[in-house]
Amino acid sequence: MLELDAVEKRVGRDMHIENVSLNFARGSLNVLLGPTLAGKTTLMRLMAGLDKPTGGDIRVDGKSVVGTSVRHRNVAMVYQQFINYPGLTVYENIASPMRLAKIGRDELDKKVREAAALLKLEPFLDRTPLNLSGGQQQRTAIARALVKGAELVLLDEPLANLDYKLREELRVELPRFFAESGAVFVYATTEPHEALLLGGSTATLHEGRVTQFGNTIDVYNQPADLRTARTFSDPPFNLVDVVVQGNAVSTQNTGTQNTGTKNTGTQSIRLGTVEENLMRLDDGQYTAAVRPHHLSLAPTEQHTIALPAIVGTSEITGSETFIHLNVADNRWVVLTHGVHRVSAGEALTVYLNPDTLYLFSADEKLARVPSLALGAR
Repeated sequence: MLELDAVEKRVGRDMHIENVSLNFARGSLNVLLGPTLAGKTTLMRLMAGLDKPTGGDIRVDGKSVVGTSVRHRNVAMVYQQFINYPGLTVYENIASPMRLAKIGRDELDKKVREAAALLKLEPFLDRTPLNLSGGQQQRTAIARALVKGAELVLLDEPLANLDYKLREELRVELPRFFAESGAVFVYATTEPHEALLLGGSTATLHEGRVTQFGNTIDVYNQPADLRTARTFSDPPFNLVDVVVQGNAVSTQNTGTQNTGTKNTGTQSIRLGTVEENLMRLDDGQYTAAVRPHHLSLAPTEQHTIALPAIVGTSEITGSETFIHLNVADNRWVVLTHGVHRVSAGEALTVYLNPDTLYLFSADEKLARVPSLALGAR
């Protein structure tokens, strides 16, 4: 068990990590999710013992390790920028921590080859790092960390430099490897979809603070506040200020049409089948949020709320199209399957499924969880 108890890290007057408390069980996979400069690497360095916290405590199995040198901790760490021994072959790079631990030759060979197979390194075992591509060198560093037998394995965006196909394969395979090892694994990423693929538990970070920690799918479906929702959504959540009155949500908007004239109006959204969830809310101002893939370009049995929009631009990836819109003076994105050709300035209507609508209160706390999220696991 790794415990962080009110951990802080201050550098001069700057607070890099603020009041972080987390518990990681043995055999668990834990994701640190947040944008660049959220504090992920700093937090990992504190866990590893490379840096010392300026407040709070870090315990392993109930014993404080603050002040214990990293060389006296059973820790393995892989950075986004790989580090290997240039004079050793791939085989010897992977085997090096086991040789230091005096692991028997047969067991050492078995573990090296298992890790090499997992990381697709078998053809390169006799090469030195200078004869490898960047992606192959990164895989070598990951393999060495995995075979070390460390109690704590820290992976700081380890797949960022790998090609797409291999990243996808490893995101599927690594959780199985983690579960079998019995170690505590902590994996940092900026990508929400990577956290979802890995599973386990996720801590969302913003400016050195943990905004939420729990089962990954639960944090995704039920973000505790608007900051967490923004962190755990890519493309970003679509947001609009709304008024709740009775059993209706309305946007009070002043929109600019493509003619340049002003149009003031109210778009009323009645929540139909989930009114009982809304009726527990006080009347007042809220922020409504919907994920881009929950919108539709055509009405369906579920998508019953029509919202007028003006196209800004579109991005076609091949299998999907991202359409950037102006909805009630807010920038929105629709993510839809297939190729859809639209032009900037074009007026169109998007359709909302009310069962996918989140509401956040004036203090940005989650006020309404959509029924689809409540049922999703």
